[in-house]
Amino acid sequence: VQLQASGGGLVQAGGSLRLACAASGRTYTVNTMAWFRQAPGREREFVAGIGRSDLVNYADSVQGRFTISRDNAKNTVYLQMNSLKPEDTALYYCAHRIGSIQTGSRYYGYWGQGTQVTVSS
Repeated sequence: VQLQASGGGLVQAGGSLRLACAASGRTYTVNTMAWFRQAPGREREFVAGIGRSDLVNYADSVQGRFTISRDNAKNTVYLQMNSLKPEDTALYYCAHRIGSIQTGSRYYGYWGQGTQVTVSS
C-alpha cells in the first residue's frame, strides 16, 4: 500500500484546510484509514480514523472541528479541518491498517510522507 498525502499549508487561526490521502496498491476491502499528527518535541498522536461501514473516531481535541471522510471509488480519505487553532500545528500523516480503527500508531503498517499544517495566531 502506498499513501500520498496532500493539502497542508499555512492558515490563520479560525481558518480551514482540507487534507487528502490517496491510497494505491493492495488497499484491501476491510481497512481503516486514519490521520495522525506530530508536533516538534511531541509524540505522534491519533487525530481521526474511518473504518468499516464508515465508522469514525476522533481525538477529543478535534471533535466537532475536524471531519474525516472517504471516497472509496478514488481510494482517497479526506480530513476537513475547521476552526483551526495554533495548537493544531503539526506534521500530519495518513495511515492504513487492515481491520478496525485503532488509536495507537503501532497498529498501522503503512504511512504517508506527511504534510505540514501551520496555524498562525
